[in-house]
Amino acid sequence: MLAFKTIQFDQLTPRQLQAIYKLRVQIFVVEQNCAYQDVDDTDLTASHLMGTAANGQLVAYARLMKEPDDQARFGRIVVSAAARGNGNGQALIRAAIAEIQRLWPATTQINIQAQHYLDRFYRSFGFKPVSAVYLEDGIPHQDMILKL
Repeated sequence: MLAFKTIQFDQLTPRQLQAIYKLRVQIFVVEQNCAYQDVDDTDLTASHLMGTAANGQLVAYARLMKEPDDQARFGRIVVSAAARGNGNGQALIRAAIAEIQRLWPATTQINIQAQHYLDRFYRSFGFKPVSAVYLEDGIPHQDMILKL
């Protein structure tokens, strides 16, 4: 079972920040063979949801962002390869939704840009597609929303 906590950028320790970037690059750049600018200015204003294993290692992560009109977004969803297949992905999404509701209780909608192969996964949480499939950094994606 993972332990989740949300930290603002300025409160992250250098080691926590390195663990976040290492995990994101490991999955998005290396595993998915996608050269793109992972580290961006959104990191500075996002809330960083970190899922750690019993040994304290970061194995799951999501970036949470407030949007206008009582909406929010999450992205950069990652679970390390070693931590997959035992419900950690589901736990991460449940934690992301719960944290958005805790941080911004007036939120009425969560927006995501989901990798298309995860369509059924996100639908299982109530997300609905609102766009056609499109390429984002060479990977098929679709916009999805969850009404709260």
